[in-house]
Parts: sequence; C-alpha cells; structure tokens
Amino acid sequence: MSPNQTAAPQPHGNVDEVIESFIQSRCPDGEGTVSVWFGDIHGQPSYTRDELEPHYAASTMKLPLLIAAYRRHERGEIDLDVEIAVHNDFRSAADGSPFSLDKEDDQDDDSWDLIGSTTSLRRLALHAIVKSGNLATNLVLERVGLGSVANVLVKAECSGETVILRGIGDAVARDAGLDNLVTAHDLALVMGGIASRNLGLEQTCVDIEEVLAQQEHRDKIPAGLPQGTYVANKTGWVDGVAHDVALVRPDQGEPYVLVVCTTVGVPEDAATELITDISRRIWEGRAA
Repeated sequence: MSPNQTAAPQPHGNVDEVIESFIQSRCPDGEGTVSVWFGDIHGQPSYTRDELEPHYAASTMKLPLLIAAYRRHERGEIDLDVEIAVHNDFRSAADGSPFSLDKEDDQDDDSWDLIGSTTSLRRLALHAIVKSGNLATNLVLERVGLGSVANVLVKAECSGETVILRGIGDAVARDAGLDNLVTAHDLALVMGGIASRNLGLEQTCVDIEEVLAQQEHRDKIPAGLPQGTYVANKTGWVDGVAHDVALVRPDQGEPYVLVVCTTVGVPEDAATELITDISRRIWEGRAA
C-alpha cells in the first residue's frame, strides 16, 4: 500500500487488485500510476488510491476553466452571451510568442468551421466541455484568464500540486516548465464544489453541472454505470494519459464523485477499459 493510499474497506477492496493486475500485466516494466478518489460531494472519501499524485492534466483542465468562465459571468465581469471573433492565433503564456493549433488534434470541427466569424463565449465553453474542443478552450481561456482559473482552484481548496499555467498547444510554455497538472483529490474537490453548490451561486453551479451533463465523451466512468444513470463528467486524454472526473447522481442513494487518473504508458483504449472497470466495481460496491 502506498503512503497516499487509505485502507479500502470492503466492498471496494477488489479495486486495488484490479489496478495492480493491470499495472503488472499491461504497463511497461510494471510501472504506472493509477489514482482514484471516490467519495461524497462534500469531499469525504470512501476509497482512495494515490490520490495526491500529480498527473498531466490533459483536458481535465477544461473543468476549472468552465467554472471560472461562469463565475466571472456571475459577477458581471464578462458576458457569456457576447459574440467574439473565432480565430486560431494565440500568445504563449511563457513569452507572448505566437502559436496556433492543429485541427487534426481537435474533436470539435464545429468551432473550426466558425473561424473568421463570431460566436458566443457560452457556446465555446459548451464545446470545450462536451466535445473537448481545443480551439474553443483557448478562445475561452483568452477571455477568462489564467488568474481566474487559479482562483477556482483556491476556492475549491485544491493543493499546490494542481496548477493550470497555459492553454492547449502552448509548446513554448510547456518547454519552459509551465504545465497543467492535477491530482485526483483536487479534481474531486472541484467537481464536488459544483455538486454541493459551493463554487458559486446556486444557479451558477446548476448551469455548470448542466453543461457537464451534456458530455459526449462517455466511454470511461459513465460506461461502467447502469444505462440511464445520471452522470456529469469531464474526460482528458493524451498519449500515455487517460482521466475522467465524474459526478454521479443515482436514482436511489446519495450522489458521489469518482475521479480516476492514469499515467500508465499504454494505448488509450486499454486505460479506458481500466477506468470503466473501476467505475463498475465502485458502483457495485456502493450498492452492495
């Protein structure tokens, strides 16, 4: 058992066995980090494993960005319904140098089709989440600001291990050591803060959750749940990294938050299968 791992009471004990078997059989040299946080929406865990270990954030950085956008709208600092120009030229967080994104690396063709025209920040924020759109993400971040995203993490009482320091595709910032990192514990605090309505006015949190509930990428935590189960989630993946953070509201029983972060150096479909299996076992253990 690792130093950051709590003794897992039954019926969640078999999650450890599943993860250990996966690492030993699927990961190069038996090395990899799988972090899990499962608990209530108020931050009380029922099961954890290596939940304090940092991982590259991938697209999970879009969760606190979404919250920051809605919080600024709530305070009247920006208007989510204002139309802004859609473009593909950005400035590095490191030195202000220009960079652009590659459409082939994005999942959101709709936003790319709007280059040269305008659309609302609200629509871009929606596409950053439900389609995990990278162009949409950078356009929202350009208006919201990294400082506002950092304020969300502070408000959620995240640790210093979780930092969002640059936009998507900012290679100069990445090479300068400015990277986006998360822990499963901190992602749970952020999602729980929305579920418990503590990260903004109640209607703001409801609106944010409604965006997350429209998520189109449902192949990880949601895939391990019974069909029709309410879930609001945000995934993230790049080579060697696959994450999902989810709020689950069962028809019966209390809502819960589940976060699985994997840095395991295997194809995404293998890591996705592991996350789905963990979700299924957590569900079954919770309902037992």
